[in-house]
Amino acid sequence: MTTLTRADWEQRARDLKIEGRAYINGEYTDAASGETFECISPVDGRLLGKIASCDAADAQRAVDNARATFNSGAWSRLAPTKRKATMIRFAGLLKQHAEELALLETLDMGKPISDSLYIDVPGAAQALSWSGEAIDKIYDEVAATPHDQLGLVTREPVGVVGAIVPWNFPLMMACWKLGPALSTGNSVILKPSEKSPLTAIRIAALAVEAGIPKGVLNVLPGYGHTVGKALALHNDVDTLVFTGSTKIAKQLLIYSGESNMKRVWLEAGGKSPNIVFADAPDLQAAAEAAAGAIAFNQGEVCTAGSRLLVERSIKDKFLPLVIEALKTWKPGNPLDPATNVGALVDTQQMNTVLSYIESGHTDGAKLVAGGKRILQETGGTYVEPTIFDGVSNAMKIAQEEIFGPVLSVITFDSAEEAIQIANDTPYGLAAAVWTADISKAHLTAKALRAGSVWVNQYDGGDMTAPFGGFKQSGNGRDKSLHAFDKYTELKATWIKL
Repeated sequence: MTTLTRADWEQRARDLKIEGRAYINGEYTDAASGETFECISPVDGRLLGKIASCDAADAQRAVDNARATFNSGAWSRLAPTKRKATMIRFAGLLKQHAEELALLETLDMGKPISDSLYIDVPGAAQALSWSGEAIDKIYDEVAATPHDQLGLVTREPVGVVGAIVPWNFPLMMACWKLGPALSTGNSVILKPSEKSPLTAIRIAALAVEAGIPKGVLNVLPGYGHTVGKALALHNDVDTLVFTGSTKIAKQLLIYSGESNMKRVWLEAGGKSPNIVFADAPDLQAAAEAAAGAIAFNQGEVCTAGSRLLVERSIKDKFLPLVIEALKTWKPGNPLDPATNVGALVDTQQMNTVLSYIESGHTDGAKLVAGGKRILQETGGTYVEPTIFDGVSNAMKIAQEEIFGPVLSVITFDSAEEAIQIANDTPYGLAAAVWTADISKAHLTAKALRAGSVWVNQYDGGDMTAPFGGFKQSGNGRDKSLHAFDKYTELKATWIKL
């Protein structure tokens, strides 16, 4: 565990050399147009650097290189055991450069340095190594056939993968996709969010250092409507994987239909219910989890427990516990290791969150905690973790994904009502249930239309469990062996003997 202080991190930030160019065919390069955009830190509003603003010309070059490398077989036909060893080296390099990567993540996105260092970077490294370890343990199949026939079912890499990842967990979300995509032998073009591109740009060189051939992993920073659209419409991109908003996810499906019907796998956010029954085994633990579920990562989490459903009979007892627990989540300088709530990613997102808080007031919800922008003197984008009581599930703050630390408290009188409220959104990413009744826990979990359900905890799971959603939260799964399905084609070979 590092003993670096805030002063140490601030000095490192001053000394940090930031790479802002694209990475194509094993080399850092300016955008073909020469265009750049400014990378502004939400920590204090400082300019971190100029970032290459890639467009269709860069996408074409990256796709050409990715395809040529894939067709060469240098990576796609490499023995699984060798790909495994390379992926484990790649993961090791992330750990070796953990402090640098954590600093880039915090400066770029505003999250607390302790989260970057002890959650994001280790999680990213584990995603790479776990997927690498798995690749020589996934077996193909022999079909049940007559004695004079042989039916083989084999997996092949899909080809060129476009990966568009979000700004809230830039490194970890990238590696959730890079792990299985690279391990199965594909070439990948990674498009990080223009709000947080720095760690993606940095790890591209680490991949080559680990032994992944040049051209296998290319990184194109830029905007969604330019380089993202170009990748989504490109006829030589075989698969597109995306984490982000439902609005953009729907647009990517359209682009697929307008081009080559590329497979499109989407994780598109949520409005997750956190259901606390009167018989919850530990109300204090449930309250602390509810506070963390909305304040962690500044609420910029697709699985954030943004709707707290509380059984009416315990609401007056439980809500004060949540309010008190939320007091331990205080926005502060993200470079201070003691900080547990950082800055929102940028001014635009801060204003979005503040507009939702205003909507809560307008619609008649009762503000019981937080609700304001703070630390304005720093030049950063900080908003207090916020709780609204008396929320109807029809309110805007209960229906739309805010992606900020704003919690809506909704009461219910029965398990049936809780399930109805919980399922009454367009989303279905995650949910939690707190009860001491094992039958109630199972029956409620079964009834919830969500890809992940946690019982007597919030945000459980690891790399062995699939992650993804129902309804407009998307399709396909990250993590677990199920993720490999997105990056492979199944081939049936039928042989007459």
